[in-house]
Amino acid sequence: FLKGMAQYGKPEYWEDRYQRDTEAFDWYQRYAGLKDIITQYISPTFQILNIGCGNSRMSEEMYEEGYEHITNIDISFTVIKSMSEEYKEKCPNMIYKQMDVRSLQFEQGTFDCVIDKGTFDSILCGDGSGPNSEQTLNEIYRVLSPTGVYVCISYGVPDQRENYFRNNAFDWELHTHKVAKPTISTSAIVSSEDKDPKNFHYIYVMRKTVGKKGDD
Repeated sequence: FLKGMAQYGKPEYWEDRYQRDTEAFDWYQRYAGLKDIITQYISPTFQILNIGCGNSRMSEEMYEEGYEHITNIDISFTVIKSMSEEYKEKCPNMIYKQMDVRSLQFEQGTFDCVIDKGTFDSILCGDGSGPNSEQTLNEIYRVLSPTGVYVCISYGVPDQRENYFRNNAFDWELHTHKVAKPTISTSAIVSSEDKDPKNFHYIYVMRKTVGKKGDD
C-alpha cells in the first residue's frame, strides 16, 4: 500500500495516468461537499490558483457558482492540454498552465487564494517529501496576496499536517475544519458524534495576517 502511495509523489506517474485515463475524477470531495467551508473564506471576486488541478470538476463547479477568476496548474502537460481544450468555451475566463508547484511562475502576491485538493498530500507521499513540501509551502506563501488564503483539502489528520503549516516562516492563521467523507449511499450520514478520523477529510485554511492591521 505504501509503495503504491509513493507513486503519487512522482510527476511521471501523473503524466502516465492522464495519458491512459481521460475520465474526470475528483479526489476526496466534489465542490458541493466543500462549499459551506470554502464560501466562508473565498469571495467570487478573488483571483484563485488551483494547484494540481488534474481532471477534477472542482474549478468548473466553482465557476458555475460565480468564481470566474481561476488559474489551474498541474505538472502534467497532457492533462493541462486536455482540460484547456474542454473548458475554453464552457468556462472562457479560466486559465490552464503546466507548472511545478515547487517553482511557481507568478509574481509575488498574485493570488487572493490558493486551493489544493490532494496535491500537498501527494508531495508528502514521494521521495524528498521534506524539502519538496517546504518548497511548495514557500511558493504558495509567496504568490498569496498580503491577506491571501491557502485552502488545503487533505486526508491527513491534524496531528500529521498542522506542524507543516505552523512553520514560523509563515505569518498566517490556521483554521482546521473537517467534512465527512462521501459515502456510496447518498442517504448515509456520518453522525456528528462520530470521532473516527478515518471517516473525515480535513480542510486546513491558512489566512495571511500580514497587512491585516488597519483593514476593515
